[in-house]
Amino acid sequence: MPLRSVRTRDRMPRDTVHHPLFARCYARMSVGAETRMGMARVRERLLAGLSGRVIEVGAGNGLNFSHYPGTVSEVVAIEPERVLRRLAVDAAQHARVPVDVAPGAAEALPVKSEAFDAAVVSLVLCSVRDVPRALAELRRVLRPGGQVRFFEHGRGGGRVMTFAQSALDRTLWPPLSGGCHLSREPVSALREAGFTLGPYRRVMMPENGPALPSSYCVLGTAWRPS
Repeated sequence: MPLRSVRTRDRMPRDTVHHPLFARCYARMSVGAETRMGMARVRERLLAGLSGRVIEVGAGNGLNFSHYPGTVSEVVAIEPERVLRRLAVDAAQHARVPVDVAPGAAEALPVKSEAFDAAVVSLVLCSVRDVPRALAELRRVLRPGGQVRFFEHGRGGGRVMTFAQSALDRTLWPPLSGGCHLSREPVSALREAGFTLGPYRRVMMPENGPALPSSYCVLGTAWRPS
């Protein structure tokens, strides 16, 4: 299969996010999780049926790119961390659809308003600095009626687990995990940001394994109201 041309816009004066050690560790772990934790199947479900122009916020090392269907005309992939962005550029060269990898923060997307048919957030809302502002930006860049596909982890489990998640968020977890938080509630955040929630399902990751503080995930769809 011929390689697609990949455009990059890497001219920011400095990175808005800088976690090089975590980024390298994440890149290694995420590749193994594709098969070991079933992430490849999750990505297929997350992106199935998309079409038109898509913005992916927090693209990481680009593991979603190979799962976009041919009905997508273009993906603009925003990734603020330089190490992960370089890996995303490499991944984009093997995608079935054109991918434009660009620096930028979720809270201030460097794109025009109402320019996209769909938006994708995948394990991103846990680490953005300002969730309401980031979701307001998603609403801004989506056309009326445009959809959001989301796969996020957050608060879950019983009383002991939610206490542990909150305790870790206040102490060790964010600095060790690139700003990630365990106890956010992505479905509630989308609803409060004015999106219309569509079907969604709770997912445990790993699918078959011990329940970890980061295991409680949700996979679904939301829409910007027309």
